[in-house]
Amino acid sequence: MKQLTEKEAENFLEKEQFDIVARKTINSSKELEKIDIDFPWVMKASGKNINHKKKMGAIQLNIKNVKEAKRILENLKKMNGCEEIIVQKQVKGEEFIIGLKNTSEFGLAIMLGKGGSKVEEEKDTSFRITPITKNDAKKMFRELKSYKIMKGKIKEELLVNNLLKLSELAQNYKDIVELDINPLIINKKEAKIVDARMIFN
Repeated sequence: MKQLTEKEAENFLEKEQFDIVARKTINSSKELEKIDIDFPWVMKASGKNINHKKKMGAIQLNIKNVKEAKRILENLKKMNGCEEIIVQKQVKGEEFIIGLKNTSEFGLAIMLGKGGSKVEEEKDTSFRITPITKNDAKKMFRELKSYKIMKGKIKEELLVNNLLKLSELAQNYKDIVELDINPLIINKKEAKIVDARMIFN
């Protein structure tokens, strides 16, 4: 099995026409001054052994200038398992988790849930076996406990389109073992993948 780094997973998804947040991978503070991404930034330590970034303290939000970014960079680089630093544009919206999981009985299943760092505690999720239809995608959203709260805050079509693209990905890449996109941030105008984890057989 091959586990992709966050950078590799996001690059793969971008080639498959998913919309990834503006980002840059760096290793030194000098590179920070050349980044052409509007503030505020998010900075993350990335590596194959860094899976739960928020719990590990591997992510910093609301970075407003390069001076602050340089200080945070040095702290993140000291983390065990840090292979590189990812700088991203900070985007606002509702957080979702979407993904694929290979099951021995049914093949690839697709998952939708309320995203963020408390996914495991909240257990607000919906599942289907791939492939799915547009109607399936809409039903998955409506099955979430948080549906009534979130439906007025996002453009539902953006969520549906991402689920359909995920279903198509499952048909084209049967060797996917697991794919977690968390979070996919959606508002009234756009949907951006902010973090992804992927394992191939």
